Amino acid sequence: MVGTIDQFRANLIGGGARANQFKVEITNPPGIAVGLPVENAAFLCKGSNLPSMAVGEIPLPFRGRTVYIAGDREFADAWTTTFLNDTNFAIRNAMERWQNGINDLVTGTGSVVSSDYQADLRVSQLDRDDQVLKVYLFRNAWPLTVSQIDLATDATNAIEEFEVTWRYQHFEASEVTPGLAALAG
Repeated sequence: MVGTIDQFRANLIGGGARANQFKVEITNPPGIAVGLPVENAAFLCKGSNLPSMAVGEIPLPFRGRTVYIAGDREFADAWTTTFLNDTNFAIRNAMERWQNGINDLVTGTGSVVSSDYQADLRVSQLDRDDQVLKVYLFRNAWPLTVSQIDLATDATNAIEEFEVTWRYQHFEASEVTPGLAALAG
C-alpha cells in the first residue's frame, strides 16, 4: 500500500517516541551504604537503553526436519547506563562503594546475602512533556561492571563519562506486566 505523507504522519502517534526523552532511576541497595545521590544520578545519566527480549527455542528433530517450539525466557543481556562525571565523583564513588560492598578491593570479602546488595532499577520512556509513556523495572540488579574513565591531554572540550553495566534477575514492562501499569501513570 502506498500512502501519502499525511497518512504517514497520522500513523506516527505523538510524533514518535524520542530517544533523548528518558529517565533512569537507580536506587541504593538496602544492605550496603553506597550513598548514591539518586536525583543527581537521574540528571547525569547521559544514556541507557530499553532492554532486548528473547524467548529461547527448543529444536526437535522429526523425520528429517527440525521443528522448533518455544523454550524459556532468557535475560542474558545486561543493562547499561552511561553517566557524566562531575568533580565530586558522587556517582562514580557510589558505584565503587556498591561493588566494594559485594567484594572488597583489599580483603575479597563482602555481602553474601543477595537482598543486601541488589536493588530495583527503572528506565522510563518519556514524551516531550515529560509524561511517562512506558516503564521497564529491572528486578534485583547490581553493578556488574563500572567502566574506565579515559583521560587524555588533548581532550580539552569533553566531560568525563563512564558506563555501568547492570546484571538483573528479570525485568517487568508496563502495559505487559499486570500491576505495573500504575508506574507508567
